Amino acid sequence: MIPSFLVLLHQIMRASLPVMEAAVRRCEAIGDADPVCAPLAAYLAHHIDEERDHDVWALEDLEAAGFDPKIAIRQVPPPSVARLAGAQRYWVEHHHPVMLLGCIMVLESFPPSEEIIDQMRDRSGLPEESFRTFRLHGALDPQHSADLFDCIDRLPLTPYDVDMIATSMIASMESLTECIGALRPIDWQTRRAA
Repeated sequence: MIPSFLVLLHQIMRASLPVMEAAVRRCEAIGDADPVCAPLAAYLAHHIDEERDHDVWALEDLEAAGFDPKIAIRQVPPPSVARLAGAQRYWVEHHHPVMLLGCIMVLESFPPSEEIIDQMRDRSGLPEESFRTFRLHGALDPQHSADLFDCIDRLPLTPYDVDMIATSMIASMESLTECIGALRPIDWQTRRAA
C-alpha cells in the first residue's frame, strides 16, 4: 500500500500550493481592512516556498520503487481528496483565507517518526530511496508545525477567527481520514523493473 499512499500524498500536495497561492491573493485583495491578512499572507508566502515540489518528491519516490510516475499522475483522485482541497479553496475564496490554517495544522502536525518509516520500509520490501518523502517530512514538519503555531500566536485573531480555523481543522481531519480509509492497491499495468 506504500505506492498507493505515495500517490495519495502526491494528489494532496499537488493541490496544496494552488490553494495557498489563492489564499495569498485573497489576503492581498482584502488588504488592510482586516489586520489578520497581511501577516497571514506573509506566513503563507513563506510556507509556499517551503512546500514547493514536494509533490514531485512523491513521484520520484514511486519511480525509485520501480513504479511509473505517469501512471500515478493518471490516477483519478478520490472524492475525499477533492473535498479536502475543494473545501479549503471554497473557504479561501468565499469566506476567509485564515480558514486554511486549520488544514495546514492537520497536514503538518503529525509527521511520521523514523521508527515508523523504518517499519514501513521493512514490511514493504521497497528500497530506502522510495521513502525520501516520508523521511523529509518527518524531519521538516516539526519546524513547519512550530512556525504555524507561532504564526497563529502572533495573528490578531478574534474568537470568530478561531472558530473558522477549528471548522477547517475538523473538516480536514474528516477528509484526510476518509482519504486514508479509501486507499486501494493500484493496477500499475506497466510497472518498471526495479
